[in-house]
Amino acid sequence: MPRRPLPAPPELSEPATRVLRRFRFVFNTVKTHFQQVEKQTGVGGAQLWALSVIASSPGVGTGDLARAMDIHQSTASNLVRSLVARGYVQTDKGGTDKRAVQLTLLPAGREVLHKAPGPLTGVLHQALTTLDAETLARLDTDLARLIDALGGDERAANIPLGQ
Repeated sequence: MPRRPLPAPPELSEPATRVLRRFRFVFNTVKTHFQQVEKQTGVGGAQLWALSVIASSPGVGTGDLARAMDIHQSTASNLVRSLVARGYVQTDKGGTDKRAVQLTLLPAGREVLHKAPGPLTGVLHQALTTLDAETLARLDTDLARLIDALGGDERAANIPLGQ
């Protein structure tokens, strides 16, 4: 039985093409930064961000790490587990609540931070911090409409790009 030809993809309008190119630029800039991070340090962007949070807040817990990075607690736990396994972070249960884990940066983790290209939180996070409240509000509204059109899984919002 002969195959039916596939329908041609819909043509993008000029404004949609411009926006698509801007998204490509953003995604490729972020991807390039994370590739540089991994090449220079041997760790991914999310791991580097976690190391920087732990370095700036010795004794931070996994829950606070998750909040600082705006990620799910289980994602933070997985990041910590990999950093501990690589000898970059130490966990202690020495506080008043023996169930709570406190994280400490080890010398090997500090060395990774010294080798890392900035910004340690990633280029997208850094760029967003430079925008004024009005621009961020517009972006938030417009991206919410795009996300609705995509119909994606909302849980993806809690997974770091550099993972």
